[in-house]
Amino acid sequence: MLWKKSGPANTVPTVEEALKRAKELGIKYIVVASNSGKTAENFLEKDIQVVCVTHHVGFSKPGESEMGPEMKQYLLQKGARVLTTTHLLAGVDRAVRLKFGGLYPAEIIAASLRMLGQGVKVCVEVAGMALDAGLIPYGEEIISVAGSGKGADTACVILPAHSNNFFDTVVKEIICMPREK
Repeated sequence: MLWKKSGPANTVPTVEEALKRAKELGIKYIVVASNSGKTAENFLEKDIQVVCVTHHVGFSKPGESEMGPEMKQYLLQKGARVLTTTHLLAGVDRAVRLKFGGLYPAEIIAASLRMLGQGVKVCVEVAGMALDAGLIPYGEEIISVAGSGKGADTACVILPAHSNNFFDTVVKEIICMPREK
């Protein structure tokens, strides 16, 4: 499924396509990139385990989380798991680039994945982050959902690998993504 443009207008149909494919394949876990928690809300109470991956604290402003404590508590009460941690494909590499210049391996990998779109890059990234945190089982396909900013416009079936074996990650399917990046 290709959306004409990227953006939050695709959130509802992306959620529908992701849930449909999860049911068809018997997938039990959805990993969704959602900084505010609003995109993750769309997956609650859908008979699937939701793992919400947010930006790390301090991403936008030092010491601040983009997800409010009320939303985090709501997601947890509804059975979702919430992961707030450093980006797999940024972290210290980004800090070195910002301080000293240059481009480093993790950011080269991220740029390469962005050739398929920002959403695909984030889908791969958050799947690995959730696996590293122990929030999804090893060796099981999951659906990963992300966007090109706010909302969701990309969903993939992924067999994630731990970060120390990142290149063993397999993107099995791109369920949907925007055609225009």
